[in-house]
Amino acid sequence: MQELVEKYEIVELVRGKGLLNAIVINPFGDGKTAKDVCLALLGNGLLAKQTHDHIIRFAPPLVITEEQIDACCAIIDSTLESLVANS
Repeated sequence: MQELVEKYEIVELVRGKGLLNAIVINPFGDGKTAKDVCLALLGNGLLAKQTHDHIIRFAPPLVITEEQIDACCAIIDSTLESLVANS
């Protein structure tokens, strides 16, 4: 997840421990916020919770497999990539 900070300017910070993580989003495009990122993630099959206008929390189930975690990270990465490209 920390690689997202280096890869995307809209990601300001990744915080948390273990599987309980949050990313802090910088406003982008025409005032898009974390809510817009959460809606895009949902459209790509990943449910995430927006907190305030700039934080996205991830809280996967404790029984998640490593393969599922990798799939979630791929969805997050591709979603951010498409949002950046379209803003």
